[in-house]
Amino acid sequence: MTQQHNESSASTAPTPEELREQVEQTRHELGQTVEALADKADIKARVREKATEVKEQAAVRTGELKVKAADVAHEVQDKLPAPVKDKAARAAEQARIGAARAGRIWQDKAPEPVREKTAQTARAARENRKMLLAMAAGAGVVWLACRRKKG
Repeated sequence: MTQQHNESSASTAPTPEELREQVEQTRHELGQTVEALADKADIKARVREKATEVKEQAAVRTGELKVKAADVAHEVQDKLPAPVKDKAARAAEQARIGAARAGRIWQDKAPEPVREKTAQTARAARENRKMLLAMAAGAGVVWLACRRKKG
């Protein structure tokens, strides 16, 4: 009976190769666990990930708002009577003429450093036109939302 017991325990005992594989598997699992814990402890990386996620969500929402604002603008424009559109076009032309006149006066009377800084700001605005338009559209949507809540 003792001999049978020794034979059965010898056949179930792991071989050195099996022990090495178990050790390697345990090391691998432990490495994954340590890596997961390190990821959780890396606050900066988590903040960056969250910031990226929020930025992407904001970009999507901005796109949606742009489309909605354009739709509303087209709706309003379609509903305007022709005389109102004509009057708006005349007012816009008068505003352009007035702005051109003011620009000429500005060029004649403003000091050189002030003109340079103004030109620099105008260039930056032209180069970032899409961002400025998106911000203006966002401000318009916020204004409309606030107006609806009050009304």
